[in-house]
Amino acid sequence: MDSVDLQVLRSSVAWLGEGHRVILATIVETWGSSPRPAGAMLAVRGDGLVAGSVSGGCVEDDLIFRIRNKSLAVEKPEIATYGISKDEATRYGLPCGGKLELVIEPIRDNISIIELLDRVDRHELVARTLDLDTGMVALRPASRADAPLIFDRKRLTTVHGPRWRLLIIGAGQLSQYLAQMAQALDYSVTVCDPREEYADTWNVEGSVLERGMPDDVVLAMGLDSHSAVVAVTHDPKLDDLALMEALKSAAFYVGALGSRLNSQKRRERLTMFDLSQGELDRLHGPIGLSIGSKTPPEIAVSILAEMTAVRHGVELNRVGARRGEEAAADGNQQVCAAVTQA
Repeated sequence: MDSVDLQVLRSSVAWLGEGHRVILATIVETWGSSPRPAGAMLAVRGDGLVAGSVSGGCVEDDLIFRIRNKSLAVEKPEIATYGISKDEATRYGLPCGGKLELVIEPIRDNISIIELLDRVDRHELVARTLDLDTGMVALRPASRADAPLIFDRKRLTTVHGPRWRLLIIGAGQLSQYLAQMAQALDYSVTVCDPREEYADTWNVEGSVLERGMPDDVVLAMGLDSHSAVVAVTHDPKLDDLALMEALKSAAFYVGALGSRLNSQKRRERLTMFDLSQGELDRLHGPIGLSIGSKTPPEIAVSILAEMTAVRHGVELNRVGARRGEEAAADGNQQVCAAVTQA
């Protein structure tokens, strides 16, 4: 589950600690068009306060109304379905033909949620299994190969914690925005920079700082298909060897920031290493989609937008993307120059 849904669980813990009744709704299946995917969560407090979402708003409104008037007196987990008919789909704000199935459970065991959140904060992946007959919850270690949600109408298992990893090479200003935004997108972020003048000032909460040489860090991380690497130092001594190792790995995305000219020079340098043409073709550079980005936050958005498209298998318009990449690269060159002059 992503960071948005983890915040739902954090709100549930806080409300339970204040003595409120809390109902948790989890989407377990959708048919047709649906605003939110399976696994999305909504917590509803006894007085109607909500955290998270499962639809465009009308399903939430129905749950709030039923909880406030106590017509939804859930004592153990149950299954609720919305939008079976066209009229119901319209009533609950679902697109025509949409259907949404939820597991609704009363949250009484604050301890298991606190333990889950503590383990996620330690960058662990945790599987939470709910028994619908008893309401009992069990936690176990999970892996990135596990399905994010499994539901057989008797048990609901959801996987929590960062299912994706991002290695950022370089701990400069752009990297700070990139790391912060990436964590909101369900990435466990590692930043590598052996340069003291950059590493000593790194302060992005939740990220891991590595001071070793980037290529050694790439190898030590054992990058898999849930991993991405972005190099932003503009220093071949730091970027090139790390990119070489990353391109040989199973990482779903490998990119390096720089102008079009610098990116071409980088590719020429990388041809001197033991890389196949297919591996070289995996390198994204310059990086960033066409959003007219100039400032470090905007460049971070453009990079993460491209990563998100690749992660979801979306075909990119490379002509339009390339224009954006050059704009992002030029903007970053200006940022780097300003930092150097300062």
